[in-house]
Amino acid sequence: MIKHKEQRIGLLVDVANMYHSAKNLYSKKVNFKEILNQGVSGRKLVRATAYVVKTESEEEMPFFEALSQQGFEVKMKDLQIFAGGAKKADWDVGIAIDAIKLADKLDVIILVSGDGDYIPLVSYLQNNKGCLVEVMAFRKTTSSRLVEEADDFTDLGANKKFLIA
Repeated sequence: MIKHKEQRIGLLVDVANMYHSAKNLYSKKVNFKEILNQGVSGRKLVRATAYVVKTESEEEMPFFEALSQQGFEVKMKDLQIFAGGAKKADWDVGIAIDAIKLADKLDVIILVSGDGDYIPLVSYLQNNKGCLVEVMAFRKTTSSRLVEEADDFTDLGANKKFLIA
């Protein structure tokens, strides 16, 4: 896929999806700064948003602060804990809405998630908004259909620079 410096980029990161993939696959943390650098690739960054989930202990606040210092706008949501003890923290709809709202101002939307739930969003952005959609995620935990739908796919597991010990 051709990447040229005039392209306006929006990079949307499903932080929980990436965090759990890196932890489960490699027992490592994700280098979000490197994902941002690689994703942008010298193009015009319009918006970089990291979607995070805040737990009651708030122990992740220094991490959220670091994301902010690396150039991400951090959008926070509280972890929901249900009566039976089930926990839910899902940014899928929020990310989809933001992508659609931003699409008219962007040429390329980079989705940093391997979640197959985004397939209809990718298709909509390509066919109705004229955006290119690039996906960056760990191939082993990424939906095959999402990889197929995307205009470009970067396997974060293929390069150690996307991981932090």
